[in-house]
Amino acid sequence: GKTVIELERDILHQNNLLAERNRGFLEAKNIFALNLVSSPGSGKTSLLERTLADLKGEFPCAVVEGDQQTSNDAERIAATEAPVVQINTGKGCHLDADMVQKALKKLQPENDSVLFVENVGNLVCPSLFDLGEGARVVIISVTEGDDKPIKYPDMFHSADLCIINKIDLLPYVQFDVQKAREYALRVNHHLEFLELSATTGEGMEGWYDWLRNKRTALTSS
Repeated sequence: GKTVIELERDILHQNNLLAERNRGFLEAKNIFALNLVSSPGSGKTSLLERTLADLKGEFPCAVVEGDQQTSNDAERIAATEAPVVQINTGKGCHLDADMVQKALKKLQPENDSVLFVENVGNLVCPSLFDLGEGARVVIISVTEGDDKPIKYPDMFHSADLCIINKIDLLPYVQFDVQKAREYALRVNHHLEFLELSATTGEGMEGWYDWLRNKRTALTSS
C-alpha cells in the first residue's frame, strides 16, 4: 500500500494537473481569477460585497463561494447581482481545482471578466491547492494577531497580495501593521500589501486599482 505521504503527493499532483487546465481555460477567455484566502472572520465576504457593488458596471465579475456548511455567504453575494456558484465542501477544509472546474462549467464567466474565488476560511489547507488562479490574495484583519504570517508561513509564501482589513479598528486593538508586514516579507519578499477597511471604504480605491491593473495587463496582452 501507499504511505500517507505518497497518497498526498498523488492528490496534489492530480490537483495541479486540473489547476493547469483551469488556468488554460481562464487565460483563453482573458479572465483574471483570484483565490481569496483567510481565517474565518477576516471580513473577506464583506470585502467582496463592497467590491462587487462598487465595481458594478465597470467590468463583469463572477464569484465562486466556498463554504463548509452554509450558503449564507453566497446569498450575500447574490444580493449584489453578481453571478455566484456555491460550493459546499462539507468536511473538506479547502476548495480544490476539480470543484472549481465544475463551478466554472456552471458559471460560464464572461470573457475579460474578473472571477473571485472565496476559499473556505482556513489558513492551512488552501495553501497547498492551486485552483488555477491568476493571483492569490491572503486577507488578515487587525482583530487577529500580527504574527499570523509566521504562524501560517505557507499561506503567505504562496500569496501575491496581502490585504490588511478592518484598519478602522486599529485604535482599539493590539495590532502592529509594520510588524505584520515585516513577518510576511520574511516568508515572501515579493508580497504586495494593501491596508483598507471594507466597512468605512478607506483604502478600497487602492484595491480597485490593483484589480484594474491586473485585469488590464491580462486583456491587453
